[in-house]
Amino acid sequence: MKEEIEKAVECIRSGGVLLYPTDTIWGLGCDATNDEAVQKILELKNRGNKMGLILLVERDARINRHVDEVPAIAWDLMDVAERPLTIVYPGGKGVSGKVMGDDGSVAMRMVKDVFCEKLIQRANVPIVSTSANLSGQPAPKSFSDIDPVILGGVDYAVNLRRTETMLPQPSDIIKVALNGEVQVIR
Repeated sequence: MKEEIEKAVECIRSGGVLLYPTDTIWGLGCDATNDEAVQKILELKNRGNKMGLILLVERDARINRHVDEVPAIAWDLMDVAERPLTIVYPGGKGVSGKVMGDDGSVAMRMVKDVFCEKLIQRANVPIVSTSANLSGQPAPKSFSDIDPVILGGVDYAVNLRRTETMLPQPSDIIKVALNGEVQVIR
């Protein structure tokens, strides 16, 4: 795993697009602070950036670094979540505008996957996590489901967990407001 983390970090630091197993499904990732790298993912997926992209983080401090103010309810939701939970926060900062929603919000998920945690720690940036599929196509549930266009368009594909046939479903997504209001998105 250590060698794969190093190769993935090198890809991210060089502004590349990474294909990697996440705590949910196979994803496309890059440095979430790098506009050019984010644009590469959007072009590869043939997707606009109006919806924003999910970012993976590994600790509370990274959430605090990239959100103006974290609503208190968000910490409670993370504590009780039984499945991977992506939270859409108001007021993203310090990341590419291409990953944020039209309203300036930013979607983040605190990972519990060892590979993802170590990858984010070593890269020292939030990592984009969007499903490894072309826009409008189903998300891959295994490495073998990934479209050849995606496989050919990435700078590095992590060589771990490729034989797993059933990965978990995509994360739940909840939007939180500063006043504590919660909206379930998925």
